[in-house]
Amino acid sequence: MPLKLSIYCLVTSRGRTEPTNCWKKNCFANLRIYPHGLVLVDLQSYNDQTKGKEETDRLLDKVEERMKELFHGNIKRVKRLPAILRGGAIDRYWPTADGRLVEYDIDEVVYDEDSPFQNIKILHSKQFGNILILSGDVNLAESDLAYTQAIMGSGKENYAGKEVLILGGGDGGILYEIVKLKPKMVTMVEIDQMVIDGCKKYMRKTCGDVLDNLKGECYQVLIEDCIPVLKRYAKEGRMFDYVINDLTAVPISTSPEEDSTWEFLRLILDLSMKVLKQDGKYFTQGNCINLTDALTLYEEQLSRLYCPVEFSKEIVCVPSYMELWVFYTIWKK
Repeated sequence: MPLKLSIYCLVTSRGRTEPTNCWKKNCFANLRIYPHGLVLVDLQSYNDQTKGKEETDRLLDKVEERMKELFHGNIKRVKRLPAILRGGAIDRYWPTADGRLVEYDIDEVVYDEDSPFQNIKILHSKQFGNILILSGDVNLAESDLAYTQAIMGSGKENYAGKEVLILGGGDGGILYEIVKLKPKMVTMVEIDQMVIDGCKKYMRKTCGDVLDNLKGECYQVLIEDCIPVLKRYAKEGRMFDYVINDLTAVPISTSPEEDSTWEFLRLILDLSMKVLKQDGKYFTQGNCINLTDALTLYEEQLSRLYCPVEFSKEIVCVPSYMELWVFYTIWKK
């Protein structure tokens, strides 16, 4: 398996850019010295993972010692970066919403299928349990009860005897938690049967047994596109105490008028308000707290709905996201 390690240091003397390469025993080194004093050493090896890392660490130790001798103590700081493993059977690197690359402790590909709508992966993490990843986006891990609780109102709502509509939510986590609270009826609308199939088999710590059947004593799961369903419910005059949108995060695009995802979100919001009771609540995720422009744009869209609304937001740490996430509660004025 290819292994890449980097070490860099900042020296006080001025240098020059000079790449130097060597190849020995499946090892490739690249040295660059930059005019502002940065010295960068990249070392790549193709070896057994554990053995290769040990050999690389020893070599970098020697390089670091030699560089300190050559620069006569004029090095301000030295930083050695962890190895990047490339070409392995398991992909351990997934980006956060705000563009940082995170390495997960993935040790097994549990499920990997392409549905008509998306690629569906369930990967096992030693720390987070099984993680659902849809088309490259980390959606939910078995450790992420905090996400499910936040998008349900963080324990502040009384679901007993209530009518609830879930948009998306194919992992079954929201449905599983709400059914415990004795609602009158929960309707979940999920477009992708293969997400349900994967999660009911490999995400049971999240969904329990609620996905084993599409109908239960107080719930039903519709395998449909939610937009026609919302339009049908609005036409029929069907109303809900709670609408929970677990479809997609707020898009990062700063041009909502040119982005179809923004148009989709506005349509979902408008249709959801039409089926929400006057005293009902609409819950949804926002995005990473660092994406302030995108969140501001989303809040601006709320002023453009067919009816006036108010909102509040909550910031929650979702374990497998490795970032703070914003959740919205929206209600009619």
